[in-house]
Parts: sequence; C-alpha cells; structure tokens
Amino acid sequence: MFSQSPYACRMEWGRRGAREAAERGDIIIIVDILSFSSTVVSALHLNAVIYPYPPYVDGKEYAKKVNAEYILGRAEAAKAGKPTLSPVTFNKEHSNNKYVLSSLNGAFCTWIGSKAKALFVGSLLNAAQVASAANQLKLKTKANITVIPCGEQWSSGREEEDTLRPAMEDYLGAGAILSYLEGEKSPEAEVCLGAFLQAKPKLDALIWDSGSGRELRERGFAADVEHCSRLNVYQSVPILNGDHFVSYNGEM
Repeated sequence: MFSQSPYACRMEWGRRGAREAAERGDIIIIVDILSFSSTVVSALHLNAVIYPYPPYVDGKEYAKKVNAEYILGRAEAAKAGKPTLSPVTFNKEHSNNKYVLSSLNGAFCTWIGSKAKALFVGSLLNAAQVASAANQLKLKTKANITVIPCGEQWSSGREEEDTLRPAMEDYLGAGAILSYLEGEKSPEAEVCLGAFLQAKPKLDALIWDSGSGRELRERGFAADVEHCSRLNVYQSVPILNGDHFVSYNGEM
C-alpha cells in the first residue's frame, strides 16, 4: 500500500524510506541539501573521496582503517582550517584526499540504503545531472527510482514523539530532481515536484529564510546556505561504490 507501486518514480522520507526502497531493489537518490548531499557533490567536483559513515559509531577509528581523515564538526574544523560538513570548505587542495563524513541524516540514510540497486547523492547543485544518471541506469536495470529527502532531527522532545523533522529544503531538492526524472510519478512524487515548480522562481530566498537556513546563518554559515541553494551548477554525480563515493560514468 505504501510502496507507491506501480509508479516508476517515487518519493519517500528519511531513514525508513531509504530502508524500504533498498529492500525493494530501487535506485535511490539521497537528498540532504543542508548539507550532506551538497557537501558530497561539492567534494566530488574537486576530486575528493568521501566515505559516508553513520553517527553514534566510532568514525575516527573507521577513518584509520580506510586511511582517511575524519571530518570534524563545523566549528572545530573551522578553527583547524580543515574541510567539514560545510561544502564551501572544500577546495582544490583536497583533491584525491580521502575523508570520512558522518551526519545524522544524509550519511545515516546512505548507510541504511547502501544495499540498494544503486545509490546516488543528489542536491540542487547537480539536480539535472543526477536525474540523467538515474534515468540511464533505470533503462539498463529496469529498476524503479525512489528519491529520499532526508529531513532533519528535532534536537529535543518527548520520548513518545517522532524525531524526524521534514525539511523544506530537502523536499524542494527532491522536487527539483523529480522534475528531470523520466517515467510515471507516484502522487507523492507529483506533489513534491509541484512544490518545487511553485517555489523555483524564489528558491534561494525560501531556503535562505527556512528554519534550517536560519539555523546555519545564525551559527555563522550563511555561505553554506547560499552555495547549497544554487541550481544545476555541477556535473558531478556521486554514486556509492562499496564504502565510498565515485563519479558515475555510466557503469555500475
């Protein structure tokens, strides 16, 4: 009932959505605009190698195992002058370097969905390109596509309450990607696409003033919000290859 069958293009939220899409054998596109997806796309554009890793596990120990650098929190990394979950901290100096990146949403959803037919990372930055890659792979594999806006987590709440906070920017990013996907879309996907088309003329302003955008701005990361709100500026399409992302080249 909730698999959005028989539609070829689907939209589902967060960790549960990623798990169920992977179990169905779908092609997954992870969307976490502020900032996991945008960071992975930006890092790959500069030829950095990203290993996604779930939170609550020893990422530093894992980084040693794969001979990579563990990415620090924004404030800590800023003091040390190192790249972080902030996409604008990556530059050409980080080309070919390996990094382990953990996050509560995008990295966690990637880890949960890692057994999917294929797992892409999409953002506003590469919306058209990641959709084109998914369209190509869909033709080859005959698999359906599920776009996963990851959402955020409420920082506090009661035990009996849900922790997922649907994030407007992720919904709009998912809608942007859906606008380029081929195939019949589920009602959930159609509504998401419609939200993007309605918001497109003022996309950057809406994300700037969203809750997530205000949170980052108040913490001193306004440049991240500006960077992540740009549409179709990168050609890079990250696809999960075992334990790290590589550029999609038309093959699995």
